[in-house]
Amino acid sequence: MDPLTGEHVALDLVNTRTADGDLLATADDLRVWLELEAGRVGDGGDWIPGDGDLAAVRSVREDTSALLRALRAGKRPPVAALDGLVEAQRRAPATTVPVWEGDVLSAVRVRAGGPGERLAAALAEAAVEFAGSAELARLRECEAGDCVLLFVPAHPRRRWCSPARCGNRVRVARHYHRHKDV
Repeated sequence: MDPLTGEHVALDLVNTRTADGDLLATADDLRVWLELEAGRVGDGGDWIPGDGDLAAVRSVREDTSALLRALRAGKRPPVAALDGLVEAQRRAPATTVPVWEGDVLSAVRVRAGGPGERLAAALAEAAVEFAGSAELARLRECEAGDCVLLFVPAHPRRRWCSPARCGNRVRVARHYHRHKDV
């Protein structure tokens, strides 16, 4: 199964753990996911993630999932999840640096640490930003019985993570059950 992408980066990360398994099982899976998320996460380059980078990202994913699922249920998030997201950001702190280019001053955000630490910190920061955003109130879990993916619907009647992934499967199953004894 391919990862579902196109939601907020925090949701795309959480959605790499599906009911069918872990889409970030290896460092190469992480590399593929980063290619799918090109321009949205990480700082690119020729960096190839290793097992330690994978472990850091998976830890952020579990903390993000625990945070969002608790908030969605109207509960207090687990302290361990909050602490984990803070710690990931502490390992690669960000500084806003003034950069003079020609005759324009711009502010550039720069993170300390290695590429894997910077990636985990950026993902943790994205999770915290999403959790504090107005979009959180619209967060839904796919209504397909065998799916655990999260999404923010663009349309209020959206019920599935993806019309192609779960929507068609649910509609086909419903049609089959209606017509199997006819």
